[in-house]
Amino acid sequence: MNKVTTLNQFIIEQQIRVPQATGGFSGLLHHVGIAAKKVNREVNKAGLVDILGRAGVENIQGEEQQKLDVYANETFIAELKASGECCAVASEENQDIVIFDEDLSRDGKYVFCMDPLDGSSNIDVNVSIGTIFSIYRRKSPIGEVANLDDFLQKGSQLVAAGYVIYGSSTMLVYTAGNGVNGFTLDPSIGEFCLSHPNIKTPASGTIYSINEGNYEKFPVGVKKYIKYCQETDKKSGRPYTSRYIGSLVADFHRNLLKGGIFVYPETKSHPTGKLRLLYECNPIAFIAEQAGGLATDGERRILDIMPESIHQRVPFYTGSRDMMKKITEFLQFFNNI
Repeated sequence: MNKVTTLNQFIIEQQIRVPQATGGFSGLLHHVGIAAKKVNREVNKAGLVDILGRAGVENIQGEEQQKLDVYANETFIAELKASGECCAVASEENQDIVIFDEDLSRDGKYVFCMDPLDGSSNIDVNVSIGTIFSIYRRKSPIGEVANLDDFLQKGSQLVAAGYVIYGSSTMLVYTAGNGVNGFTLDPSIGEFCLSHPNIKTPASGTIYSINEGNYEKFPVGVKKYIKYCQETDKKSGRPYTSRYIGSLVADFHRNLLKGGIFVYPETKSHPTGKLRLLYECNPIAFIAEQAGGLATDGERRILDIMPESIHQRVPFYTGSRDMMKKITEFLQFFNNI
């Protein structure tokens, strides 16, 4: 019988390898797993209870919140607070940071950024959605109240990042800077079990993911790259296959495992891009790099960008290394003409 390693067992095993570890980070990840299981439960029964559909309010981004959005946001915040290891949370759903002011939380070493339910516009049609998260060490002194500066850190300062994908199976994928590992939720025992150890994304692939409905609004370099993907070249495996779900977690997860590239460039209507640096791009970029891929805004490495606000948006390109190098060539050549 094959040995099954649960998420908690894996976290503890990793902790043992770090002599100076106090268990705080492990405890925080444990509560992230609990929150993910709670959200998964509601996602699975969303069609049976009054939790599917719109909540009637807009989030800070001006997007109408889905009821599951609100539930996921509140659930993760509650679990993070209960961990005692987190002193503050920045969420895509909240205008300001959420500060945990209790004595125990003030001693927390970490701050948490999240998109509690990515791809929520797909909820009503039963398409895969997800949670994206990242963890930083706080900059403010332990024992004091956290502040905005704790979140305005480059992605290169990340302690950990991950996502949960709620699909045909539910998976939690995360990295703490020493490789990427995936855990599939076994509903028979209610535990995330290691199913994808040491994930490495292929150096190249045959999938490109972009919303081609916005083609006319794209930069010239992106348009030329799309045409390149569509051309026939048997030696390089083209034409590539276009696959776009509209859920960042789902699109990235597929490309991570199979090889491919995800592109969400700036457009005429969104000249600074649309995806959020702290909640989406930084954590996904950290995972991509740890798996052997790349992530940029078209010019700069995503993890080198210093955020100016918690809701900052940037263009986003990520995927297999060779495909990323090729699209960068197109961007550098055609956008500078």
